[in-house]
Amino acid sequence: MATITTPPATLQPCEHARGRALRSPPRAWRRRHCQAIRAAATGSGRQQQLETPLAAAGGEAGDVIRRLQNGPDVRGVALEGEKGRPVDLTPLAVEVIGESFGEWLREKGSEEEGQPQLRVSVGRDPRLSGSRLSAVLFAGLARAGCAVFDMGLATTPACFMSTILPRFDYDASIMMTASHLPYTRNGLKFFTKRGGLTSAEVEAICDRAAGKYVARKMGLGGGGLGMPPVVMRVDLMSAYAQHLRDIIKERVAHPTHYDTPLKGFKVIVNAGNGCGGFFTWDVLEKLGADTTGSLHLEPDGMFPNHMPNPEDATAMSLTRGAVLSHGADLGVVFDTDVDRSGVVDDAGAAINGDRLIALISAIVLGEHPGTTVVTDARAGDGLTRFIEARGGKHCLYRVGYRNVIDKGAQLNADGVETHVMMETTGHGALKENYFLDDGAYMVVKIIIEMVRMRLAGLEGGVGSLIKDLEEPAESVLFRMDIVGEPKNAKQRGVQAVEAFKNYIEEGKLNGWVLDDCGDCSVDQGCLVDNNDHPIDVDAYMYRFLLTSGVNEFVDITQVQSFVE
Repeated sequence: MATITTPPATLQPCEHARGRALRSPPRAWRRRHCQAIRAAATGSGRQQQLETPLAAAGGEAGDVIRRLQNGPDVRGVALEGEKGRPVDLTPLAVEVIGESFGEWLREKGSEEEGQPQLRVSVGRDPRLSGSRLSAVLFAGLARAGCAVFDMGLATTPACFMSTILPRFDYDASIMMTASHLPYTRNGLKFFTKRGGLTSAEVEAICDRAAGKYVARKMGLGGGGLGMPPVVMRVDLMSAYAQHLRDIIKERVAHPTHYDTPLKGFKVIVNAGNGCGGFFTWDVLEKLGADTTGSLHLEPDGMFPNHMPNPEDATAMSLTRGAVLSHGADLGVVFDTDVDRSGVVDDAGAAINGDRLIALISAIVLGEHPGTTVVTDARAGDGLTRFIEARGGKHCLYRVGYRNVIDKGAQLNADGVETHVMMETTGHGALKENYFLDDGAYMVVKIIIEMVRMRLAGLEGGVGSLIKDLEEPAESVLFRMDIVGEPKNAKQRGVQAVEAFKNYIEEGKLNGWVLDDCGDCSVDQGCLVDNNDHPIDVDAYMYRFLLTSGVNEFVDITQVQSFVE
């Protein structure tokens, strides 16, 4: 069987929307050989008929599947080892979700004209549960009538690009990953040619899967009729890496060494033992960069050094140390599935959160003056002033990377030119790149600017582009887990948010109001400080957590430790 290869994808030019004023808010995979593998498949037309009446009557058993939905993704516990968290992302759960996705695709008419079958690619990160769960995912897709293509170890952005790149051009794709979560977790991210699925679409798929899950648990199916399907192994990552290399070469257009524009540059990559190692050997080194000192490049599903996460303090600290000790021009930190990234400049300064958004905004505003930048509502006032000072517009929106990206797409459809959509967690999408949150593409943008600056004879590294960004004197992030039965988690979360909203509206947080300003599109309004001088908010917040009763079902340990 011949290895499937593809030429690099052609970069499509941007279509610029008509500008309109938007008032800003006040405040181990090296190359793999193609091979055929077999996955167990089950099913018959009769069984599907038996399952149909159960779809709406799954009850508690069906809720096991519904609770796996996490916004536009599916996530759950795939391995034993978490205290108080049983395994819920079981092989059966994955199989019925995969089958339901395949059926959903067919109903939406996602197959290309002339294709006898829907063609779906599957990638995964190196988690220990990946191989076993991939096999049942293949089976579920095949049961729904899909032709399945196994990409092996891959990245989330590459999965989407498998629906775009020539000679792949699949109808849909699934990435099996749980991003930066512990090794015991796993999950699914879904794509069609138009991008990632919405939360409502994933909810519909999980509802369908819940009925199938109940039917199988009752023994109403899974007979294993017919021959197991053939799943084709394909090398997508080489084509995706070539795509990134071509972008860098074309946009730098180096006057003396076009094919090695990174010659003379030192770049450190910290892949955190996730999927980002390919960027070192298949992108940077092939373009001439020196990557000596790079960290944790080999995939390891136990993540033995630190979690692959650009928000992780250990990851950023280790990368900073490597940049300084090797005199590197840039350090790069990827999350597990490479849909997020952060960087460290040549002076050792970490660039993530608001700083990363500012850097990308500065680069893109130089290319598209006056464009709008959409971020989640956690971005600071200093970022707004930074963007406005460069002639851009800042639109704050609801937290959640899918919300931010969808808002940008909507603004463009409405005629508001919007080229940047970024969340403070590191998820970032650009209009020029299919509105795809791709950590590797963001780093490509930064690297291109770094090379251009040197060719222009400019002093300082990329960090100099954000030297006037105003940052808060102190910024602390607390994560408060909802405790108790998983089935009550969403209800408890809504209860906590409503309690906090009422606390503010009753004037119990001195000098703070919920400002439904209408400009920034933040659901339920912004929390705005009207005080002339900052107040000790921490004590007030702690008092709220204790007096409202929220602490009965929300773990406030982190807040308590900080206040004390």
